[in-house]
Amino acid sequence: MDDEQILAVSVGEPPPEYREIVLEDYYSEWPLWFERAEREIRAALGEAVLELDHVGSTSVPGLAAKPLIDINLVVADTTDESAYVPKLERIGYVLRVREPDWYEHRLLRGPDPPVNLHVFPPGCEEVERMLVFRDRLRTNAADRELYERTKRELAAREWKYVQNYADAKSAVVLEILGRAEGEAAE
Repeated sequence: MDDEQILAVSVGEPPPEYREIVLEDYYSEWPLWFERAEREIRAALGEAVLELDHVGSTSVPGLAAKPLIDINLVVADTTDESAYVPKLERIGYVLRVREPDWYEHRLLRGPDPPVNLHVFPPGCEEVERMLVFRDRLRTNAADRELYERTKRELAAREWKYVQNYADAKSAVVLEILGRAEGEAAE
């Protein structure tokens, strides 16, 4: 995404610029952070939660990550923000991204534990893709090491927005997904 696109999908304050990308060695408490956030989200939304998964690097034992829990939430209609955003705001989440052109994705940030809550509609292929990627990294040491090495190299560079760092990982993510999907087809 270029600067204009990043700013166009941002809700509220523009994202911070030139933040250092800090990766920490895997921390065994990250799954517990997810469990706490999961309990709070399920309590706030009840039956509106269709799926809720820990994704991203903190969900992969042994993988260095930014100390931020990525969670995928599937709700019936992401565009009906009044059905879920106010309930999440009551427990401290803030809507930060609205991407109508990318699966009607919404992103809310939670403060404690620090969470990026990705909200997708049912049947979204991105949800499945993130789970395949997570599971591949959990079970394939070579791909996990490749991904961590790539992340560390990219984190050492200066990026205007964290999204630029995330986008720079796309090539290696696609490479790893290609291997995972190729093996699944065999």
